[in-house]
Amino acid sequence: MKRVSRRVLVARSLLVAIAAGIVVACGGQQERDGTADETAGPSTARTSTADPSTASPPKAEPSTISSNDAAAANDPAVRPESGTPGASEDKRSREMVVTSQRTGSRSDLARIQIAGSPTRAASPAVNACCVPMYQQETNTERYQHLDDNPVRIAREHPVSTFSIDVDTGAYANVRRFLNEGRLPPEDAVRVEEMINYFDYQYAPPSSREVPFRVSTELAPAPWNAEALLLRIGIKGFEIAAAERPPANLVFLIDVSGSMQTPEKLPLLKNAFRLLTDQLTARDRVSMVVYAGSSGVVLEPTPGDRKFAIREAIDRLEAGGSTNGAEGIERAYALAHETLIKGGINRVVLATDGDFNVGVVDFEALVDMAERQRASGVALTTLGFGMGNYNDRLLERLADAGNGNYAYVDSLSEARKVLVSELSATLFTIAKDVKIQVEFNPAEVREYRLIGYVNRILNREDFNNDKVDAGEIGAGHRVTALYEITPVGSRGRVDPLRYGANGTGSGTAGAADDAQSAGVRARTAEVAHLRLRYKLPASDTSQLLEYPIAKGALLAANKTSPEFRFAASVAAFGQLLRGGRYLGNFGYDGIEALARGALSEDPEGYRREFVSLVKLAASLGPKAENRVSQSDR
Repeated sequence: MKRVSRRVLVARSLLVAIAAGIVVACGGQQERDGTADETAGPSTARTSTADPSTASPPKAEPSTISSNDAAAANDPAVRPESGTPGASEDKRSREMVVTSQRTGSRSDLARIQIAGSPTRAASPAVNACCVPMYQQETNTERYQHLDDNPVRIAREHPVSTFSIDVDTGAYANVRRFLNEGRLPPEDAVRVEEMINYFDYQYAPPSSREVPFRVSTELAPAPWNAEALLLRIGIKGFEIAAAERPPANLVFLIDVSGSMQTPEKLPLLKNAFRLLTDQLTARDRVSMVVYAGSSGVVLEPTPGDRKFAIREAIDRLEAGGSTNGAEGIERAYALAHETLIKGGINRVVLATDGDFNVGVVDFEALVDMAERQRASGVALTTLGFGMGNYNDRLLERLADAGNGNYAYVDSLSEARKVLVSELSATLFTIAKDVKIQVEFNPAEVREYRLIGYVNRILNREDFNNDKVDAGEIGAGHRVTALYEITPVGSRGRVDPLRYGANGTGSGTAGAADDAQSAGVRARTAEVAHLRLRYKLPASDTSQLLEYPIAKGALLAANKTSPEFRFAASVAAFGQLLRGGRYLGNFGYDGIEALARGALSEDPEGYRREFVSLVKLAASLGPKAENRVSQSDR
């Protein structure tokens, strides 16, 4: 009996030692977490720690978290439905800890503090402090592969049709790569988004009867002595903040495990705090979060209740897998419940785009956004992070959802998108905007549209009001550039030996064809520009037309700063994509062109661009610096 007792005593001692080791390990982790939270500031504060900026204790308000189903017990920010087991348990609890099965290298763990609300009981088998932080093991960033627009022979393809694009995400993402000391993957560079990132001093419309004004400029192309560059500029009318219609906004926030890193959820929270400061009593804000499942963490709340909105933002912490489709569905449903007729109704999705559970099929997610756009609720996507970033998905979701797409790589970028350009981001003044340019074969031998590769439309789509196109927000400016080779200049494509008239001469044949087509009387025109658009509440498009005269050609030293700067950004984007059409025009030429067009630059964006050009030049010769990840 004594020997048995000794064994028992030894076993008990071992158990006590093991337990003590676990407590010490977890305690150390908690101390490290607390220290990190204190040094990181409010954006990374743990939910159990009061925000220093809001010293007063949180008010005990009714629970604002709704659950989807029983599976919601395994995800963050999910309250039990009334009458379900656990709904009345531990009402004094101020913090919810939920755990579930690990998925890959992720842990389905998240914590969200809920002021005075009942919570589901936490699993006693897992201690939150012992769960490792999410780590991205490999680069899985995804970009849509697109080839540059080809050179078109005007005699064979005189008409070019495309949808406008006001997205700016590609430029901020390229900037992120360059600041990391790497050239971006070519597929991450969408040239039109780089051009449209910048403000251009285009004249606004004289009245709001037509929501935007169109301007054109024609001059020699900086990178091709044989070609011209045609700039098409569009400027939407501007509104003061007080004129902005009331907004019904649903913040849809990814709190999955991959969002733990500083450039993701902590930056996201600071970005949404900036947006909260712009809201008024007329606005309504709701907040949905999603990880393995989704939940409502803020019921519709007036925009002037900033403490309540910020408190909901402060409570967010990351953990779990990513069921983005479920979150999108719930956010749209909530937006419809609080729809404001005649107002702004929009879901604002903030994520790294790494959806890995639920509906993950790319086309199915895009179809979901397309179905919802007809209901009057738009979708804006804000991208965060690196390593697993899904640019391809977020750009397409915004396009399908009649919204816009931005990438947020810093708090300064968040301020640009959500403060300085808030009206343009939220308030649509024209939808389904399409551009069609008909080139005169008597004057134009070849042409090439720079950028807008995934916005190309069929010729017949221009007059078809059922075909979706891009939207323009208040104050938005849109720039499109064509490289044009005039008749008589050396083109990029050799003439046919057996031309339409058997001349064997590409130049003479083009002129003869144009004359036989009855366009000799219009040889004073280089091209004819058409635009179609719909007002936000209309389903019928309106047409605008502008002839582009040959006599409008300017000398290179007579061009506007807007023309020269747009050309420099276009050249930079093309060079980052391989520069196949730039000849010997390189970083030095781009820098010189941009420096001569800095003009008014109150925010310093143009000067920052010059710095990025110099940075790219220093990285250029090192092929190993270019990231090769893309989704083909």
